[in-house]
Amino acid sequence: MTLRISRQHWQGLLEALEEARCQRHLLTYRSLIERLQLPAPAMTTLAAALEYLAALDAQAGQPLRSALVISQGASRLPRPGFFECAGRLGRFSGAPDGTAAAAWHAAEVVRVFEFEFVGFSE
Repeated sequence: MTLRISRQHWQGLLEALEEARCQRHLLTYRSLIERLQLPAPAMTTLAAALEYLAALDAQAGQPLRSALVISQGASRLPRPGFFECAGRLGRFSGAPDGTAAAAWHAAEVVRVFEFEFVGFSE
């Protein structure tokens, strides 16, 4: 998947995630799209950026910051694509829904909250 996001939008994404991490709260896909004012196809762009960020985090041996972004639906989990991406990165195995996904996601969120990212907004 080719990442097509402006430097300004990428910087905004990193800043939004760092703010959420510091405040220990989660963001919805919709709130991020609105905050960043991503042009259409906004969800495709955001998903690609979050997958790219997950790959960077995994390569650096860090928790996946993209875990802070969730659906606003009842599950309060990331979309299935997040779990598929985490699986490709060797971080998660199993179905992208259900108790195993929820438990792994909850633990990953805690790891993100507790991790001190260096140069996060560079």
